[in-house]
Amino acid sequence: MQRVVTFFTGQGMAARVLRSASWLMLGYGGSQALRLASNLILTRILFPEAFGLMALVTVVTVGLSLFSDVGIGPSIAQNRRGDDPDFLNTAWTIQVIRGFGLWFLTALLAWPAAVFYGAPELLAYLPIAGAGLAIAGFNPTRIETAHRHLLAGRVTVLDLGGQLAGLAVMVALALATQSVIALVLGGVIQAAAKLALCHYGLPGPANRLRWEKAAADELIRFGKWIFLSTAFWFLTSQGDRAILGKFVSLDVLGIYNIGYFLASFPMLLGHAVNQRLMIPVYRDKPARDAPGNLRRQRQLRSALTAGILGLLLGMAWTGPWLVQFLYDDRYVQAGPMVVLIALALSPAVITMTYDQAALAAGDSRGFFLFSAARACAQTALFLCGVAWFGLAGGIAALGLAMLAAYPVLVRLARRHHVWDPLHDAGFALLTLSIGGAALHWHWVEVSAMAAALGAP
Repeated sequence: MQRVVTFFTGQGMAARVLRSASWLMLGYGGSQALRLASNLILTRILFPEAFGLMALVTVVTVGLSLFSDVGIGPSIAQNRRGDDPDFLNTAWTIQVIRGFGLWFLTALLAWPAAVFYGAPELLAYLPIAGAGLAIAGFNPTRIETAHRHLLAGRVTVLDLGGQLAGLAVMVALALATQSVIALVLGGVIQAAAKLALCHYGLPGPANRLRWEKAAADELIRFGKWIFLSTAFWFLTSQGDRAILGKFVSLDVLGIYNIGYFLASFPMLLGHAVNQRLMIPVYRDKPARDAPGNLRRQRQLRSALTAGILGLLLGMAWTGPWLVQFLYDDRYVQAGPMVVLIALALSPAVITMTYDQAALAAGDSRGFFLFSAARACAQTALFLCGVAWFGLAGGIAALGLAMLAAYPVLVRLARRHHVWDPLHDAGFALLTLSIGGAALHWHWVEVSAMAAALGAP
């Protein structure tokens, strides 16, 4: 017992990793619990089409955010000047400028998006949602500094506080308006609450507008590949909803959004931990420096994969029952969607730790090449899958895309000495056996959903 306590209370890398991972999991679990609670309340107040419309708002706002991401967080995490006030203030200045640019672009794209999706409500909702992006641009770099040093505790608590405030406002507005505007304004309030809490709740000097040419050059040089990578990440993370919005009705899109929210919870938890945890680990203990570093990385990777994949396969087994228990009959088709989505995301979970080694080494170009390969494969396969086989075909494409991009990822992982073929093969066999059994168990519900939402 004393040994376990020492692992969590020491100042070494292992102790900081364990503490940070625990806080990240707690924070993400709490965040998703809040989202689920508000989701259950809101689905009883609003209508499925409302969630489809909000999915389109999210596609545009998240798309703009990703298409303009210059990698401020990873830059601070890996750069040798990551604690330098001039570097941090220059990064914050770039972030503020970007936030206002995003707000302008959401207003500019409101009319084309409304016409493309046949949803005139987007004319009003998108500029309002864009205000949240401008507010988020003022978030202090002390958030990234805390993650750089694996000190995630206070950031996690403040982030949850901001989310709780936003969700409370969202539910109150939904009761008062019975409109999608509640979801849009709730996001803006959440951004404002997080900014206020982090500004006053995190230790350290406040950011100031600053432009140091050397720092800006470093940020831009590293960030140009992150910019391109996150542009492609939009296709990976939001491309399915962007495409479905053109092929299915808003109510079906809303039901898919519910199914994806439930099924993707484990994978998104894994990404949240992976992005904040693995860069410091790879940066401070490179695998090429000592065999012991490689061994500890393998242990950490296996533990992370086992935990996240276990949750994901659990969702595949319990998806239909979970939807029936939590939601009313209008959302019943989300159940078999959960089964298929959870299985389709499994390859991404098995391989998710490798790309952070490239960022830790400053190889943002290699990270971009993998992101581009995966995004292009997923977009092409998802579009063909939906057009030829309906929604079920599109969901299957999510998994096939990761398999298609796997050789590119292996090349990147080998370059940075982190590829672990035994890890990948072992967890792939585990997924095939347990996931295949789950698909067989729920085959009646899955085939009925696939038939109902077949090719248009």
